[in-house]
Amino acid sequence: MDVLIVGAGPTGLTLGIDLARRGVDALVVERAEALFPGSRGKGIQPRTQEVFDDLGVLEAIRAAGRPYPARMLWKDGRRLGERPMFDRVEPEEGAPYTEPLMVAQWRTQEVLYARLVELGGRVAFGREVTGLEQDADGVTVRFADGTSERARYAVAADGGRSAVRRTLGIGMAGETVDPAPFLVADVRVRGLDRDHWHTFTEDDGTGVALCPLAGTEDFQLQARLAEGTRPDLSLDGIRGLVAAYTHLGAEDVTELRWASDFRPRAALADRFRDGRVLLAGDAAHLHSPAGGQGLNTSVQDAYNLGWKLGAVLRGRAPEALLDTYEEERRPNAAAMLGLTTGVHRGEVRRGQATVQLGLGYPRSSLSVETRTAPAGVRAGDRAPDATVDGVRLFDAFRGPHWTLLGATSPVTGVRALPAAPPSYGPGVFLVRPDGYVGWAGGTAEGLAEYAARTGALHAG
Repeated sequence: MDVLIVGAGPTGLTLGIDLARRGVDALVVERAEALFPGSRGKGIQPRTQEVFDDLGVLEAIRAAGRPYPARMLWKDGRRLGERPMFDRVEPEEGAPYTEPLMVAQWRTQEVLYARLVELGGRVAFGREVTGLEQDADGVTVRFADGTSERARYAVAADGGRSAVRRTLGIGMAGETVDPAPFLVADVRVRGLDRDHWHTFTEDDGTGVALCPLAGTEDFQLQARLAEGTRPDLSLDGIRGLVAAYTHLGAEDVTELRWASDFRPRAALADRFRDGRVLLAGDAAHLHSPAGGQGLNTSVQDAYNLGWKLGAVLRGRAPEALLDTYEEERRPNAAAMLGLTTGVHRGEVRRGQATVQLGLGYPRSSLSVETRTAPAGVRAGDRAPDATVDGVRLFDAFRGPHWTLLGATSPVTGVRALPAAPPSYGPGVFLVRPDGYVGWAGGTAEGLAEYAARTGALHAG
């Protein structure tokens, strides 16, 4: 097989979808016997909505979720008033999605899994990785049941405690964001409306929040506990927390569906590639959940890596293209770690900074700007939406191909629109399969050389 993906979370499933639509033979393996059952990463940022639009799952994701409700602040059983969760970002033609969606992680994974299967992809559950070896031709991954699989490349998408990362001996440096223990759980609760994210906070910073999960009858409970407290993940323990911090009684928690505890940490793997093994998602970077960046950054990892693996595996680009995955994604993940830590500590507001629409790769070796005085969109920028001759750009971008704006294409397999929108400024723009401008110039001169080294030649 071409690629073995370890982990069937949002990262592994997204990568599986992207590879499947490219005709890459990939297998996702998952230690658990089923998909993750909890709501943990519930925020789908606007940039991720654009990715999901391209991958063919946005309609299902939007149907499963809704915008975040306002927070309702409580004190001593009294409502103190509403506060918006996010600063509003106004939609515009270039960014049609600006509002985060709330979708329980288990539901997001169901949607991604269904799309993967629809495209002919596979997930093997109950496959716990115990070791791996790699050589010049591929990777052999060993499992707890004594079996093994051989692939040309492997991707570790197996979470913060990644067995693959530990096997490779890749370090992960970081810091504790908050010394207090946290608890998250999916519960059924009576006595609260489902129009608000209910927040109950004490003067010492401890407290409980209960957020209605869109598309379900559940609430996600989040609790910040006093330092030194051992979280009790049982139904009685959750009931005790709710009774202690809210005006509800213990009996108002009628069901516990899932629970987990954690200490917020920000950590970054020392490297994202070791030979034929690449790290993605939480295996490569760990975030505080504040601001909803972790799952979204992980999806961006997969989206960046998918087209590069496809180009290398099909012989359309040199293997060195895979080095640009770490080059682009590691600095991006480091920036997101700083952002989530800032949100957690109240130093950064949720809004323009957290929607991920401003992220790009301007310093990447894949971002080639040949104009001497570029105005508007530049190489490395996210390619905004627009309409050209009645064609919506996001419709033109959708699919595994590259797109050329402003010239007829000298490259087979690249979709071309003869004009670039005025919002881009003057120039010719080659848009990568992941929606970023890879090359920009005054004319198409030099484009063929860039296309050959990046896999745009005969792309698709």
